[in-house]
Amino acid sequence: MTPALFDELRRGDEVDPQFTPARLFPPRFEVMLAAWSVVDPVAYVEAEYFGVIGSQFAAVWQGGTLVLGPLVLTEDEPWPAPGWSPISQSLRHLGVSADGHYDEFDAIGLGRHRHVEDWLPTRPQP
Repeated sequence: MTPALFDELRRGDEVDPQFTPARLFPPRFEVMLAAWSVVDPVAYVEAEYFGVIGSQFAAVWQGGTLVLGPLVLTEDEPWPAPGWSPISQSLRHLGVSADGHYDEFDAIGLGRHRHVEDWLPTRPQP
């Protein structure tokens, strides 16, 4: 979720208090995620880090229902054991296995997407 997409999706709506720990979770976006999850499970994950300090947010929908979360790890909380961060738990719920990796995040290579600007193509601005 980029800030631009967030702004486009939110259209001035108030923030849903259930999802306020997620910095880039647009209001009522859970309705869209729930609808998508009727076909297959869907996870929304968010991480915000500067060095080793940061936060995580994750939630999973399946069959049109929120089935996990929202899970939040704030920058003030100690880092959980491998596999127990919000993102790892949500990925495990989707069927990802750490299988010899540090955790599920590492297993599917999410580290290569740490900087959105490195992989998201940008459109020329009018």
